[in-house]
Amino acid sequence: MAQVHLPLAPQRGFGETSRPDNWWVQPLVVFLGLSSFIVYVSWAGMQNDHYWYGGYLSPIYSPELWGKSPHAIFGGPQPPWWPSFFTGPLAYSPALLILIAPAGFRLTCYYYRGAYYKSFWLSPPACAVGKPHKNYTGERDIPLIAQNIHRYFMYAAVVYLFILAHDAIDGMWFTGTDGQEHFGIGVGTIVLILNCTFLSLYTFGCHSFRHTIGGYKDMLSRAPLRQKIYQGSTWCNVRHQRWAWTSLIWVGFTDFYIRMCSMGVFTDWRII
Repeated sequence: MAQVHLPLAPQRGFGETSRPDNWWVQPLVVFLGLSSFIVYVSWAGMQNDHYWYGGYLSPIYSPELWGKSPHAIFGGPQPPWWPSFFTGPLAYSPALLILIAPAGFRLTCYYYRGAYYKSFWLSPPACAVGKPHKNYTGERDIPLIAQNIHRYFMYAAVVYLFILAHDAIDGMWFTGTDGQEHFGIGVGTIVLILNCTFLSLYTFGCHSFRHTIGGYKDMLSRAPLRQKIYQGSTWCNVRHQRWAWTSLIWVGFTDFYIRMCSMGVFTDWRII
């Protein structure tokens, strides 16, 4: 049988496409959204101040390893092992260490990879749109091969959920006029609870978590409990993009709310 050789489609130039729609809107929105979050969290993490208010602790600083707030695990200022070349707020901010695991988890997340590959690296900016890169190497070489450690960041992210749940419980206790702690619920309490909830929905919908729970099993029906957890993870996974953005925005808002309360700009209204 004679072989037929079809000519390869010519390489599109950067931005070239026959698409009639506004394909550039989504990558632009993602670029602006992620850039805004990165700038704000980086700024907030360097302040080392106004990150707690009463029983509220910003998730950007949780768990607080050292510091002046009542939430600090070790207490005191900069530990002796912290690099001496950091000066000013950087010399004392524990957020610089705390943010490594959450940032690594999101950076290597399957959804976020597709999002920032398009919006930041333009590889490609959208389907059927020309990209500025000539070659495609995938995630087999440095530095993208590091994306394969996503599973291990997932383990750390699950541990963080318990820490944030503890912070939400701490946010239910207020010091009264008698100097004793009393149970109560303020607006900040609800903010902390929602923060932990949205992050849980995002984390438990993670593809690696879903696989770890039961994705590698041939017959989940033989383990009813595992099957229920797997189905719950699948429900979150179907909405992974929604929870990824909701949790991202809410983390920033939670820090902002606590910061404004600490600075006296907002009043934390007590519900109970």
